[in-house]
Amino acid sequence: MSETTKAIVGVLPVFQTPYQDDESIDYDTLASEIDWLFEQGSDGVVMAMVSEVLRLSCEERDELAGKVCEMTNGRGCVVISVGAESSHTASRFAANAESAGADAVMAIPPVSVGVGPDELRAYYQRIFNAISLPVIVQDASGYVGQPMSIDFQASLLDEFGPERALFKPEAAPIGQRLSELRDATGGKAKVFEGTGGIALVDSYQRGVCGTIPGADLIRAIVPLWRALEDGDMARASRIHGPLSSLITLQNTLDSFLAVEKHLLVRQGVFKNEVVRGPRGYHLDDETRREVDRLFDLLLASVN
Repeated sequence: MSETTKAIVGVLPVFQTPYQDDESIDYDTLASEIDWLFEQGSDGVVMAMVSEVLRLSCEERDELAGKVCEMTNGRGCVVISVGAESSHTASRFAANAESAGADAVMAIPPVSVGVGPDELRAYYQRIFNAISLPVIVQDASGYVGQPMSIDFQASLLDEFGPERALFKPEAAPIGQRLSELRDATGGKAKVFEGTGGIALVDSYQRGVCGTIPGADLIRAIVPLWRALEDGDMARASRIHGPLSSLITLQNTLDSFLAVEKHLLVRQGVFKNEVVRGPRGYHLDDETRREVDRLFDLLLASVN
């Protein structure tokens, strides 16, 4: 990691992308969201799947990455998702992120095709070699459907070193695989919890260096992380119960988007719940009431 980049650790929420009614990006609201996340104690911000990167044009992704780096203004680290359907485009996104001032990039594999280990290695090697920043290798099995092997991930760390090859494992079983990756790398791998917070207590005890949740629950995630750092398991457990219940209502990308944008509107951060379609999930009234009930319990557990 260069001297100009910030440490990639702690609570790094993925911001949601706000839209105007015509689905153009609402940069004024985004600036308010970024300010709010740092006011709540975030250690950085991440542009990733629930930022709807796969529903943005290449031009929008480039512009959004630049705007977020500007809006962060040195208050924490910035991680930009650069995964794409081709190595060519992913490495191009990575170079743009570095030019824009990002501190790290994160990359899922291509989602439209299941590639073998040799093709996957070439994909990640091209991203690593296009930039000098750390690369968070995201095992996005929920989108790709094919988990990365532990040996493959460990080999990337061997090739590029622990300061450049970081990991966000999402394949089940989360805890066991996290421990396997830790052990396979002799404890050198820097790993982030990637379940939105539902596995954070267990993952913390297995050695994660940070968590990458959604922005909507930041008022609970930061206190939970701080409790874990302080060894206050009673407080951590009190927060984690309602947090887990709320996250279990979200099991697809579109369900995460629907719930997260609803909660951002409720907290006065967003003006609307606009999500770019087509969508495979809509928040019905009964689920909305349950989300609100659980969110009330969550806030009460923090106070």
